[in-house]
Amino acid sequence: MPLAWLYVITNRRLAGARSLVDLAAKLTGVDYLQLREKDLPGRELYHLARDIKQALPPGTRLLVNDRLDVALAAGADGVHLGENSLPTAVARRLLGPGKIVGVSVHSVAAAREAELAGADYLLFGHVFPTASKEGVPPRGLGHLREVVASVGIPIIALGGINAASAPQCLAAGARGVAVMSAVMAAPDPARAVAELKQALSKR
Repeated sequence: MPLAWLYVITNRRLAGARSLVDLAAKLTGVDYLQLREKDLPGRELYHLARDIKQALPPGTRLLVNDRLDVALAAGADGVHLGENSLPTAVARRLLGPGKIVGVSVHSVAAAREAELAGADYLLFGHVFPTASKEGVPPRGLGHLREVVASVGIPIIALGGINAASAPQCLAAGARGVAVMSAVMAAPDPARAVAELKQALSKR
């Protein structure tokens, strides 16, 4: 059975005074890091992406949220698209087959559409209650199972996931889990990653 993926999403506000570049260098064991800093202007985001790409441990792939131009310019491994981003098929055509295209989905229909358009993986959530989606009911493990069963590409579960709940997502068929606060807000991000990786190995 292949190892489960650990996918981390950046949030420099949660990171506090810590540099995202310095934090990225400590993420040994993370499979994917999504740079998601939507408020940064293009030039600043480009420099940040370039510096993070150079700092990441071997084996960690960098994806840029939404900004395909920045992903290409900074030499990132791919792009992650949201509901209001470029169409998946357009991003795939522009990036070519050598780059990764990920897509956020919230339904079976959206998952099937993204797969047909050329997505390599899908982020599905939020699975559990999370402060970032306060007031919005979680979609739950049952819905996760439905999405997993509907497509042939990997599904990464997102939303309210920690070391305790991560194995439940794998049991529902997810290829891995995505976290933000569990790593970005952790006093010791490297330790948080190690604990998550250990939890993911216990499926």
